[in-house]
Amino acid sequence: MAQTTAAHSPVAPASPAASAHDLTKVYGVDEAQVRALDGVSVDLQRGEFTAIMGPSGSGKSTLMHCLAALDTPSSGAVAVDGTPLQGLNDTRLTALRREKIGFVFQAFNLIPTLTAQENILLPLDLAGRKPEQTWFDTVVDAVGLRPRLGHRPSELSGGQQQRVACARALVSRPAIVFADEPTGNLDSTSSAEVMAFLRRSVDDFGQTIVMVTHDPVAAAYTDRILFLADGRIVDELRDPDRDTVLERMRRLQPAPVPPPAG
Repeated sequence: MAQTTAAHSPVAPASPAASAHDLTKVYGVDEAQVRALDGVSVDLQRGEFTAIMGPSGSGKSTLMHCLAALDTPSSGAVAVDGTPLQGLNDTRLTALRREKIGFVFQAFNLIPTLTAQENILLPLDLAGRKPEQTWFDTVVDAVGLRPRLGHRPSELSGGQQQRVACARALVSRPAIVFADEPTGNLDSTSSAEVMAFLRRSVDDFGQTIVMVTHDPVAAAYTDRILFLADGRIVDELRDPDRDTVLERMRRLQPAPVPPPAG
């Protein structure tokens, strides 16, 4: 009797936490037209920490805003956690941002009249969801904020405020967190604390983070850097360190324009 062997179906790879395909974004018309994104395609894999870098005007913030459903591309496709964004109405986009995406901004964006704990839980309150106490405790202890939970933002340092913002971004267990210059308003010590927490959230909690930054020290905490210039991805770096980031950034700076002849 012939022996049969069961066929093993290959395991399909997990879909990216977010992706863009042939993304363009055009502002203005005619002579005033600016092409902020020019055919960008990228997959942002789950459990990775990605930085987006580039010279001023390269399109890095526009790319993040389109990926985070904060702006609408002129053409191309964006998906977050497997959900295509095109065709979603405002209500469904708002729900997707609330349920699938966490945000950390340079300016912290905390509510001044709320305590640190109330600010952290705000996304869940707005969604009508109760926090998972174990996960809340894990996040709070990871950012070292337990003694400060009853304090309002004005009673916290800049670094503590940004750690509140990081905890707020993670407490709902989003598919992806977008961080826009999260260390831009912080001193070097506070920056290191925030970046260490973001790194730990990837390594220990499996979080996916995408960060726009101009800081090579912050970028060195990431797994992958995408370099933009003139609205296009022009380079990529894996396992970066500060010196390599600086060298790549120098390549992207436009050559100085010589002064006109006298």
